[in-house]
Amino acid sequence: MKRVALMGIALESNSFAPRAAQEDFRNRCYLDGDEILAEAAKPNPGMAAELVSFIRTMNATGPWEPVPVLHYESQPKGPVDQDFFDSCLNEIERRLRDAGPVDGVFIANHGGMTATGGTDPDGDMYARVRKCVGPDAAVVGTLDLHGNISQTMVDAADVLVSYLTNPHVDMAERGEEAAVIMRRMFAGLRPKSAFIRLPLTPASINLLTASGPYAELVDYGQRRKREFGGRILNVSIWGGFVYSDTPKNGLAIVVTACNDLDDARSLSAEIATRAWNDRGRFRKSLTPLQEGLDLALANGEDKSKPAVIFSDSGDNPGGGGSGRTITLLESLAQVSAKGVYYGSFFDPELAAEAHALGEGAEFHAVFNRGSEDDLAPEYSVPARVKALTGGKLVGRLGLFAGRTLELGPCCLLEIGGEGGILVVVISNRQQTADPGFFEMFGLNVAAARTVAVKSRGHFRAGFIPWFPPERVFEVDTPGLTSPVLENFNWRGLPRPVYPLDEDTDWTPPDW
Repeated sequence: MKRVALMGIALESNSFAPRAAQEDFRNRCYLDGDEILAEAAKPNPGMAAELVSFIRTMNATGPWEPVPVLHYESQPKGPVDQDFFDSCLNEIERRLRDAGPVDGVFIANHGGMTATGGTDPDGDMYARVRKCVGPDAAVVGTLDLHGNISQTMVDAADVLVSYLTNPHVDMAERGEEAAVIMRRMFAGLRPKSAFIRLPLTPASINLLTASGPYAELVDYGQRRKREFGGRILNVSIWGGFVYSDTPKNGLAIVVTACNDLDDARSLSAEIATRAWNDRGRFRKSLTPLQEGLDLALANGEDKSKPAVIFSDSGDNPGGGGSGRTITLLESLAQVSAKGVYYGSFFDPELAAEAHALGEGAEFHAVFNRGSEDDLAPEYSVPARVKALTGGKLVGRLGLFAGRTLELGPCCLLEIGGEGGILVVVISNRQQTADPGFFEMFGLNVAAARTVAVKSRGHFRAGFIPWFPPERVFEVDTPGLTSPVLENFNWRGLPRPVYPLDEDTDWTPPDW
């Protein structure tokens, strides 16, 4: 019976955001040892879907002995506190040592983590795990397609498996794929991987997989994999997370062959060359703020017009945004927009005040009370408490489907009078990628004329029943996730890099 260690430390680090500490992981998912197996057995687990799926697939495919180590997840934030991260690695080593020899390790990391003391904690974790378990154990990992891949990660793992969809809706499938790969390695498969990183760092809005250059690149990689007639085990193409601002940023291709390294090298170079030749398409225009306001006003006045959804693109909590910028909300209020659902503003103090006042109370709502943040200043506006909830919900569509979310005390505020703007205020920072953020207050998304969400792209899958792509608008707003890369003071990116440096050059590797 094969013994497989289970672990993960998942964080997407925005170098411009405040550091992530132990508390941030405890606020989302913090599981030790057998707690991992207990959570995975629940109908709606509050943990990474790929880890749940890996466990269930291993259970379905034969006998095995799980060795649960730890699984910690944080909302996207800044670099992880180095002392906390080091304590996690030490704990992983101790638990692996105490558990005895294992035949395999499954790692469910995000891949975009940085630390206050280093730029490649994911690589550090993979290397430490490999050193603990030895060269013969199978090490397989799943990673978000916004991961930033290092040579250290590739060298320490046998196979790295990226998501194939953005918005991310295939995490369970990737966990299943990782389990099947693990089983094949137990049967004698010895994979060979080739890795190429390009000097290409697109903003996240350019990494959708329904259409566009990245979608075509991912589809091309999967088609070419099939055309190799079973000789290629996996093709993963990471778009990366530019806001991590590290030397390992850049669109990355890892091709894993079943036997022949030359197969992996030739296909990875082919895909990389295609991506580089198409680099000019990895740019995208945003909707100017005023154009968005005009559209919202017109929709409120003429109900025959199709409803639309706005992405508050500069402030995506799913990419390290604070969830507290007020530019879009304040602007909508200033023009007296009607029929607007706005979600979700992260302000525990305001939510607590609304709960203390009770439903129906009218008061002066102060967002970001006492803030000195230029991107999220204090904003005061007359409001009415429309509804209150405890903030627990199970995701219904897209990224959060089937996953339990704990948003803490939440309130629905009405701004601008009846039929004006309904604002969801939450106590645990989270991107609004699921209709449940509105539905937990009894709202019907179909009744809105304009929906505005603090989410970069995952809302597309959550709100697709009401808003096809032609009715989605990414509004140019300020914040830590602004797609306008020229707005940032980059310190760690490898330079030159496209699209920041037009004269960037790249040549395929001489294997």
